[in-house]
Formats: sequence, structure tokens, C-alpha cells
Amino acid sequence: MAEKPQPVQVLYCGVCGLPAEYCEFGPDFEKCKPWLIQNAAEIYPELLQDPSANGVDRVSNQLQSSSITDGNSASASSSLGFKSLAAGSSAPKQEPVKKLPGGKIKKKEKQEVIIEKVTRNKRKSITTLKGLDLFGVKLSDASKKLGKKFATGASVVKGPTEKEQIDVQGDIAYDIVEFITHTWPDVPETAIFFIEDGKKVPAV
Repeated sequence: MAEKPQPVQVLYCGVCGLPAEYCEFGPDFEKCKPWLIQNAAEIYPELLQDPSANGVDRVSNQLQSSSITDGNSASASSSLGFKSLAAGSSAPKQEPVKKLPGGKIKKKEKQEVIIEKVTRNKRKSITTLKGLDLFGVKLSDASKKLGKKFATGASVVKGPTEKEQIDVQGDIAYDIVEFITHTWPDVPETAIFFIEDGKKVPAV
């Protein structure tokens, strides 16, 4: 009949409360060294040759006379050690970077409203608004308010880049800026731009 396996005896550090062989990965390895030299020298033989171990006897004597070896103190130290480890692991996580097909990093869209006048059929003018949604504005609601304010047709459509924009019938480009800043205070006037002759011009 096979022999019954014996339980493994684990030596726990009297300073940090971790198993002695894991002290070097703990938060207070320098503080653990005197205790390890005295109680677990076979695990860390290099500590006996470590120049920084000078004065170890003095520190060891202090450890012997202290209450660290008491069971309650050891458990308290263990709790503190694990709290320190937990605190270290709770560092703020970086937001994952979104990547496009091919490994290109997706750039965060700049918050700005672009107003452009488009002439169709040489007579019909349409004012387009892009970017209101970047300020949390619901485009369907915005198109209704614009249509009511300027007594004209306004609708949400997909632009050339497949992004939604608002098309307003008529040339209201320079009248619309004040309406936008008053209706949606979160949209600063400095974030509104016109497209003139293919160039982006600040509305301010």
C-alpha cells in the first residue's frame, strides 16, 4: 500500500506574512532580509554575502524582542502586505487603443462643427452642418429645431464619408452660428468653422 503523502510545511515570513520564498516579490523585501537571514538562510544564501546585510545581527535582535513573531502581529502584517499588493494592482488601466483594419490606429475625432454652403443646380442652396453629434446633440432633434427656426426644410442625411450630417434648405450659414450657441450651450463658438473656397475658416 502506498505511503500516505505528508503535508508540506510552509515557512511564512514574520515580516510580510508571505511564504519565505516569495518575499523577494513582496513590497518589503529589504525589511524582510534580517528575518530571512536568521530563519531562512537556506532559501536566500546570497543574503549572507550581501554587503548590505551589515548590522543584520542588531536588526535581528530587535526583531526577536519585538512582537512581530506573535501570531496576531504576523497576521496583521500579512494583511498589510496583501493590501499593499492589491493597491499596486489597482493602478489605473489605460484605455485600449482602437485599431482599424491593417493595424492603423483610429484617431479620436476632434470636437468641432463644420458649416458649409453647397449650391446645387446653380440655383438651389443647401447649408450643411457636420459635427453637432460630437457634442452630444441628437441630430434628428436638431434638424427639427433648425427647420422650425428658419422656416425651411431640414433633414439628417449621410454625407460623402458615410457620417450623418444635417442638410438645411437655403443659405443660412452666417445666421446659424448664433442659433447653435444659444440652443446648445455646450457648443462653443470657437469650435464652429465655415468651409470657404475649400478652406476651413473660424466662425469667430
